Amino acid sequence: MSDDESYELLGFDNVLLPVGDLGEAVRFYERAGFAVAFRFDEGGIALLKVGAETPGILLRREEALGHRPPPWATPRLWLEVPDARVAARRLADAGIAPLDPPFSVATGWTVEVADPWGNVLGFADYTKRPELGRRP
Repeated sequence: MSDDESYELLGFDNVLLPVGDLGEAVRFYERAGFAVAFRFDEGGIALLKVGAETPGILLRREEALGHRPPPWATPRLWLEVPDARVAARRLADAGIAPLDPPFSVATGWTVEVADPWGNVLGFADYTKRPELGRRP
């Protein structure tokens, strides 16, 4: 490629999260409200749906990976929900404890959870700035 050529970022493909046990991970994420788009145990992967979007969260088995708490500086994947405080209650009802209580952000509220392998997901709403959020 020459110096005057460039490439264009078109959007997200899938987000890959490493997990130690695919079955356990799928059960955890189903409890958290995700639907499985497909599961390929022989390949060690499962794709979780995120809304109506084509890309999703790809769980990828890493056999040597054991359970671990999230490190403070771990990447975080935040997903939009209608109401993060409601999401926090539903997650708790499913046995998934938040890392902290829901907290206020500029656009609304967010709650974060970690899977057994330390992957952190946030559920964020736009209740303070609905004009910036997705339209249901």
